[in-house]
Amino acid sequence: MLTYNMDVTPESVWKRTTPSEAELAQPYYCTEAGVFYAQQHFSTARTDKESYILFYTLRGAGLIEQDGNHVILSTGQALLLNCRTPQSYCTAPGQSCWHHYWVHLDGVGVAAMEPLLFPGKKLTPVQITGAKMQELFETILGQMERGNVDSMVQTGLTLHGMLALCAQTILAEAETTSARQVILQAAEILRKNYQKELSLADLLADAHMSKSYFLRLFRRYMGTTPYNYLVNFRITQAKELLVLTDHSVTEIAQQVGFGDASNFSTRFAKATGQSPLQYRKSALKPLDFTREAGGFMSK
Repeated sequence: MLTYNMDVTPESVWKRTTPSEAELAQPYYCTEAGVFYAQQHFSTARTDKESYILFYTLRGAGLIEQDGNHVILSTGQALLLNCRTPQSYCTAPGQSCWHHYWVHLDGVGVAAMEPLLFPGKKLTPVQITGAKMQELFETILGQMERGNVDSMVQTGLTLHGMLALCAQTILAEAETTSARQVILQAAEILRKNYQKELSLADLLADAHMSKSYFLRLFRRYMGTTPYNYLVNFRITQAKELLVLTDHSVTEIAQQVGFGDASNFSTRFAKATGQSPLQYRKSALKPLDFTREAGGFMSK
């Protein structure tokens, strides 16, 4: 169900498109976009819509509410909202206007970035400095008029750029927080001590936080679990040893902290798609080049 009051000025823009099968298969695509010069009584409320919406305020402020959370979106701030849960947004109380860009977007790429853009599962306004976000929105509006493969690719890249800009800003703002520093220090411990036997208890000793909270933060900031982070780092070190030394697989397994050659080979193959010996052979295989038409072509 949708209710709204379109209190916007005539120069407002609202564009719609119907994505093709090729577009729906992309990580990022959009269905609607616009710029609303909303006035004091502008409002929208809906129960659900199969998309996300990204706002960016040009002037004034908007009030966005969802799941008991409400935020004021002030000038220069962006916010991503998942429309699959009931929500409402309007010109903020006490404001005479809410001039804002918006785009309905979706795709697996958007869903994958949701944890970064909803830290703590809360609506999170992002302050974007400069004109970059406005330029990206104008690109989206321009590409919607073309409707070809080139515009599909450009739109996807632009949407990714918008979300990446928001995510990078959120992470940068959290850079100085104690929680982020704890996770960065834990990752440093893993890198420095990757040859040793390490446990989660070793990382939690100086963290002063619960196991579940630590694991949630580690995944948020490092993109994986502490164990997988350690395994991947060990495999990276093993790659160098396989290429730069003639040590046996068993010796390398012990040097990088796996200890057991069988476990090392299994982990290595899962991560790289090759056994350690296959990786060594392919990495050391000389390139065969032939000269053709004044250049080089790989045979």
